[in-house]
Amino acid sequence: MTKKTKPLQIGISEAHRKAISHGLSRLLADTYTLYLTTHNFHWNVTGPQFNTLHTMFMGQYTELWNAVDPIAERIRALGFPAPGSYAAFGKLSVLPDAPATPPKAQHMVELLTHGHERVAATARDVFKLADAANDQPTADLLTQRMDIHEKTAWMLRALLEK
Repeated sequence: MTKKTKPLQIGISEAHRKAISHGLSRLLADTYTLYLTTHNFHWNVTGPQFNTLHTMFMGQYTELWNAVDPIAERIRALGFPAPGSYAAFGKLSVLPDAPATPPKAQHMVELLTHGHERVAATARDVFKLADAANDQPTADLLTQRMDIHEKTAWMLRALLEK
């Protein structure tokens, strides 16, 4: 006989927790996809800005890697399983996979700029759900993610100016 667990009673309704968890799953998928793309670009960047971009991309993929665990753990704290497969991430993410053939450095920067903007937008969408449910821990996590992605997009855009 298995012991039945009590429903989660943290002051957030199950419906709200489910909606927030689904949104966080989308954010997790976007973050992981952007992590993979950034790491790919770190490995494959070439050209006159090699050293600068190689180092910058390493800082960015490290930050993204460190972001996936808190997002997944927040989903678990809300009582739902966190997605963790390429198939699941492919269905949930709005970001495309990294190009099969590494693009030129300038195009890498453009793709990463767009990626960070999209992840910030995903976080902002989920923030609305967390705010409506009075879910401060999720709102705090999302605020931090928006700040990081918006700053990173700004820094990448600065490289694109002529």
